[in-house]
Amino acid sequence: MTDTGARTTYEEDVVDLLLAQHARIEQLFLLVIGGTGDIRREAFDDLVKLLAAHETAEEEVVHPLARGLPGGGGDAMVDERLAEERQAKETLRTLVAGGVDAEGFETGIILLRDAVLTHARYEERHEFPRLRQHVPAEQLRGLAAAVRAAEATAPTRPHPGAQSATANLAMGPALAVIDRIRDAVRKPSEGKR
Repeated sequence: MTDTGARTTYEEDVVDLLLAQHARIEQLFLLVIGGTGDIRREAFDDLVKLLAAHETAEEEVVHPLARGLPGGGGDAMVDERLAEERQAKETLRTLVAGGVDAEGFETGIILLRDAVLTHARYEERHEFPRLRQHVPAEQLRGLAAAVRAAEATAPTRPHPGAQSATANLAMGPALAVIDRIRDAVRKPSEGKR
């Protein structure tokens, strides 16, 4: 909290940002699973983009920091999260390729939701509290800006091969350009459905 005299403002930290994104991801899953037609398509497209950007930012900013936290176990914790993220990206890529009207989409999206939400809950119970415990509040606030910057240049589609900060930094910008061109080309043609 920063006291500006007349009012108090809140400065979001990286954990708050990621928790808000987890909540939005859960909402989008509900819209995809419960929606039909264009509502389902739009919610799924938003979900894909948010998951791709969110995981890229975690891989570039949060996980490297979590690896070095005091108390040990950081490498194992992050490696487990990366394995979950890789599996989710592969499942998501399959769902994107088939589209929301494909046979098996219903089952696939429910399985993906369960895996993604389990992954998020693990981060919320184990990784995020350790970040808050061991990383100064000012640094956590600065990391929120770093996550937003990483998301701004992140791919908009899942890329299971880009799983580390190094891979994301090396391949991410090129993949992001390709994804954003595909998105731009796809938008006009979507209106013709």
